[in-house]
Order: sequence, then C-alpha cells, then structure tokens
Amino acid sequence: MPTEVVEKQKQADEVSGLDALELGPKKEKGALGRRVWSSFWPKALAIAIVVGAWQIVYLSEWRPAYVFPPPADVFAELGALITEPKFWDGVQLTMTRALTGFALAVAIGTLIGAAVSQFRPLRAAIGSLITGLQTMPSIMWFPLAILLFQLGEKAILFVVVIGAAPSVANGLISGIDYVPRTWLRVGQVMGMRGIAKYRHLILPASLPSFVSGLKQGWAFSWRSLMAGELLVIVPGTVSIGVRMQTARDLSDAVAVLAYIIVVLVIGILVDQFFNAADGALRKRWGLTGN
Repeated sequence: MPTEVVEKQKQADEVSGLDALELGPKKEKGALGRRVWSSFWPKALAIAIVVGAWQIVYLSEWRPAYVFPPPADVFAELGALITEPKFWDGVQLTMTRALTGFALAVAIGTLIGAAVSQFRPLRAAIGSLITGLQTMPSIMWFPLAILLFQLGEKAILFVVVIGAAPSVANGLISGIDYVPRTWLRVGQVMGMRGIAKYRHLILPASLPSFVSGLKQGWAFSWRSLMAGELLVIVPGTVSIGVRMQTARDLSDAVAVLAYIIVVLVIGILVDQFFNAADGALRKRWGLTGN
C-alpha cells in the first residue's frame, strides 16, 4: 500500500476519533427505560402507601362507610365519572377559568415585577405590600369580589388573579435582584438600554427564578379557583367545584372523594409540566449532571 494512502487513512482515523470524543459516549439502549422506571416507582409507591393507609382507616371503622367510604368504591365512582361527557364539560370549564385567570395574573405580575425592580421608590412604596398580598388567604377576597361583581365569572376571576399575581411579581423581582452586576455592566458596555436590556439580558438571566414564581403563582390560582367554585356558583354552569358542592349537599362522600382525586390529579399534572420546564432550564444553565 502506498505511503500516501496509509497517511490519509491515519488522518481519517484521527478525525473519527475526535468526532467520537465530541459526541460523547453512546447512551445505553436501556437508559430511557431505566429513567422512566426510576421516575415512576416512587410515585407508584407513594400511591400504594396512601391507598393502603386509607383502606386500613376504613377497616378500623373510625367513621361509618357512608361518611368515609373504602378506596374501591371511590375508584369505581371515579371510573364511572370519566366516562360521562358532562364530567369533561365541567373539567373544561374549570380549566378555562384557571388558564384565563393565570394568564392575566402572569401579565399583571410581570408588569408589576418589572416596574418594582426598575424603580427604587416604587419598591420602597409597594414592595412589602406585594408580599403581604401573596400571604393573604384567597378566601378573604371573596366577600369583596361578590360585592363588586355579584355572583358571576368576574368574581371568581378577580380572586384568581389577585391570588396569583403577587407570586409571579415576587418571582420576577427575586430573579432580577440576583442577576450578576457584572452582566449588567457588560450589557451597558454593549449598548443595551431600556427594553433591549430587559429582553436580551435581564429576563433570560432571571428566568429560572421567574419560572419558580410562575409555579407558585399557579398553585395560588388553582387553590383560589377551587375555593371560588365552591363559594360562587354561577347560574347555568357546572364546574368541578359545583359538582363537588352538589355531592356534599347530597351527603355523597364517594363522589366528594372522587372529585378531590380529580383536583389532585390535575394539580399533579400541571406541577409535572412546571418541573419539566424547570429541569430544561437547569440543564441549559449547566446546573444538572445530565
């Protein structure tokens, strides 16, 4: 074999080796399955423990069966509910209210957070007020909301927004506060001013904390909404809260517990979405070992 051919072959092998180093080691075929299993089994174990404890309390006859029914009856009721079109209509109405209120809370909270973090006099004036509003129990707003908007959709929306917006604002304020001063000076040197500075520097740098604020804001809005649907029954609407209230009026403990599980499952699913977003951000920022 000519010497030139041998040299070319060696160079090709070296380049291939560098490419392999850049790409990193190949993932094992069973890696995805192991990740799914490692994420699934703790949740499955927690569910098994809760259901087992529930069954033990039922068997102890701590309360009569019509007050504290067994898991089998509740899960059977839940299985029947999810086959009813009216049930999904109620879920759709509740989620529409939740997403509308949360979207408004995000818009309002972001504007307030950006303004407070930018102007020191404004922070001195209302910074503590935002935290106070965040700690305010949402149910305390319903008497005022009913006086202002009567028994209608606006009353529920008002409480959802005022319950979630402070958390969103505080998340953004906290994120902006922890943006390294060096980054701000670099941005200033590069000519970033006003909206451009917020869009290209401050908001991306504060995003991890902002996502945590969004997650907390969703928790507040979801709890406010559930309280609102139990207290403010809008004529002609049948939401999850209305159906739960009807079950309580009829002393139907099985249905009440079934709807509690529905609310819990929706909350867990949304929490998983925020966890995925937070995990993606952490991975992008190099804060995970994956």
